Amino acid sequence: MAKVLDSHFLALTAIVTLCYQLMFFVITALLKFDKVTDFAGSTNFIILAVLTLVVRGSWHFRQVVLTVLVVIWGLRLGLFLLMRILQWGEDRRFDEMRQNLGKLAVFWVFQAVWVWTVSLPVTVVNASFQEPSLHAVDIIGWIIWLIGFSVEATADQQKLSFKNAPENRGKWCNVGLWKYTRHPNYFGEIFLWWGIFLSSTPVLKGAEWLVIIGPIFLTLLLLFVSGIPLLEESADKKYGNTENYRLYKKVTSPLIPLPPGVYGRLPLWVKQIFLFELPLYSKSLPKENPLLHKTLYLCKV
Repeated sequence: MAKVLDSHFLALTAIVTLCYQLMFFVITALLKFDKVTDFAGSTNFIILAVLTLVVRGSWHFRQVVLTVLVVIWGLRLGLFLLMRILQWGEDRRFDEMRQNLGKLAVFWVFQAVWVWTVSLPVTVVNASFQEPSLHAVDIIGWIIWLIGFSVEATADQQKLSFKNAPENRGKWCNVGLWKYTRHPNYFGEIFLWWGIFLSSTPVLKGAEWLVIIGPIFLTLLLLFVSGIPLLEESADKKYGNTENYRLYKKVTSPLIPLPPGVYGRLPLWVKQIFLFELPLYSKSLPKENPLLHKTLYLCKV
């Protein structure tokens, strides 16, 4: 009966996710120790992928590949974020939450929803007894994942190296991939999860196609909620009165990588409609300094 009621492991993964996040919530609340937050999120993805693969036990090639891709991504991101926060010493997102148990609980519940929802394509694939032959869409999805993973990992390392250099203290990162997009790590993460969804499609039937809410949820989350808006607001408050920062923001795409010389010359309406240059991302930017020299900057780039 249990197998019939939860043939797609939706209840199983929900219970495991809630318990796992609850455990870390208790640690954070009691010990005021919030350095394991991102590690808890990333490793939760690994647990769900491996658990559903093992419980079903069919070990089809597509299931194994997608599980391995999630494990590689989760381990890389989780360890990177853990080492970074241990090195930097604090997680500023929790400055207002440490003394507010309600807000802290909401954060952990939201993280559980994020993990469970984004994991849906892999969960449903691993729960399936079907094993269609490999399609071109599988290969395309894996390639998309590889590109996204490479972009995210490279961007993370570039920013860490930039921030750790004494001469860059107090500056924003505008080197490497960060020259072509203000948030290359988010672009990579969104891209790789759409790749995973694409690789899951040969298995999907009927209502199973609803797992598309996984990558959609992640995309909307990073575009409108806890990703780009928060970082744009923070950067605008820190550097908004700096001429070079304002020029950097004008000629650098918020998400999709583009050469600055190309992006800087595009009409604002094109940027807003097709490239996610949302007014939301500049709500904290001080009024423009009339002495800005955009033309000079474009010549340099």
